[in-house]
Amino acid sequence: MSGCLDNFQINTPEWLDLSEKRNAVSSIVAGVLFFTGWWIIIDINSYFSSEDFNNAYHLCGIFATISLFMINAVSNGQVRGETYNTGFLGQRAARVWLFIGFVLGFTPIIAATWILFAAYVIPNKRVIYPGIGLFLQNVLIFAGSLIFKFGRTEDYLN
Repeated sequence: MSGCLDNFQINTPEWLDLSEKRNAVSSIVAGVLFFTGWWIIIDINSYFSSEDFNNAYHLCGIFATISLFMINAVSNGQVRGETYNTGFLGQRAARVWLFIGFVLGFTPIIAATWILFAAYVIPNKRVIYPGIGLFLQNVLIFAGSLIFKFGRTEDYLN
């Protein structure tokens, strides 16, 4: 089925052409998302007591941050096998490392969702902002890691 919007074009202004600045823009957006996630949890920790927000919940954010580093430690060329074909496991090790990074990225989101419902929504606590903030922190960190991974281009020098 051919798209009905194939011939529809929007003239973008010159100042909005970000093709040359794609790496910078995606890095800034990813950094702002990462910062906002941690800022939310710092706000929650400073405002609420340890009865309302257990300090063990910080492990979700720590694992999400480790996932960010793991996901972005492997380049797309290494995963495709274009730039990394030597070593002990080569391309296979890069793919396994990336897979573990993604698993480690989804795990804190699932755990934060569990904490949100098990500790705040189901017991009918009057304040659920700590649970929502914990969930938002992990979603923002994971979104930042995805933007930082797939939003940049990799230009290799020969």
